Formats: sequence, structure tokens, C-alpha cells
Amino acid sequence: MNISIASEKHIKYAEIISETIKSSAKESDIGIALRTPEYLIKKIKNNNAIICTNKNEFVGFCYIEIWEHGNYVANSGLIVSPKYRGQGIAKKIKRKAFNYSKIKYPNTKIFGITTSLPVMKINDSLGYKPVTFSELTRDDDFWKGCRTCKNYKILKSNKRKLCLCTGMVYNPNKK
Repeated sequence: MNISIASEKHIKYAEIISETIKSSAKESDIGIALRTPEYLIKKIKNNNAIICTNKNEFVGFCYIEIWEHGNYVANSGLIVSPKYRGQGIAKKIKRKAFNYSKIKYPNTKIFGITTSLPVMKINDSLGYKPVTFSELTRDDDFWKGCRTCKNYKILKSNKRKLCLCTGMVYNPNKK
């Protein structure tokens, strides 16, 4: 297995990554925002994605988003192919994305929102702390990204102050 910063050679996986996110959103109780292959390709081309492959097979993926002019970074879209789940791969991908974010964007708050207990546990192990949504980015484009999540109506009806997701932040300036 190889976990690396995604590059042009990984663009061929964008379709399967998008489909894996889509099928996971349908099959589970977890809220996850859908992403098009084109969206994922942009992340790959900008060196803002982590990919795990096994020979020529897609295993897992996570991408990095920058918000509020670099004040916040999100590690988003963490997904592992069903065939490889339960092997600790998500934790390895998330750790790689987290460490890469700290190098690429030092002194920036790293955050995520999730309904997934395993992701919350991974985030906790990396030093993230649960926070209210008021402590997350206020960037409208970030919140627009939630529109494809099945829980978006809840977020919208609560004026972006509350959803089923838990917000978590790693603040490098608070140890």
C-alpha cells in the first residue's frame, strides 16, 4: 500500500473516488458531502489531496481545503474503498493529510465536521477538540459545500449554528 500526496498520475481515480463517496452516502447513516470528479481533479492538480493505492487500485482519499485566506484548513472527503475498510487505512490517510496541512499551512487552524464516530476518534488522536460551529470558518463557500449532504436541511434550518455533524478544530497555537 502506498499513501502519498496525490499528483497528476492519480487523476484517473477521480471518478471512482467520487462514486465511492456517493455510494457511501447512500448506504450509511453518515452525512457526507458529494464531490464531482472535476472537483476532485482540481484538488489533485493543486497538490491538495492525499491518496492511498494498492498497486493500481484505489484504496482511499482525503483532500485539503483552504478557507478565509488561509486562516483555516479543512481535511475533508475522507473515504476508504469498502474492500479496505476496518484496516486502519482511514487513520493513516487522515494523519498524512493532517501532517501535510501543518507543513503546507503552518500556524493555521485545521478543522473538520463529521457525523462519523471513527473520524471523531481519529481527529481526537491528532489533537482536534470539539467546538461549536461558531468557532469554525464563516466562509460561505465552505458551508455551501454541505448542500449535497443529506443533513443539509438541518444545518440550514438552524442558520449554520447546529447540525448532526460535530465540529472539531486543531489549533496549533493552543497546546
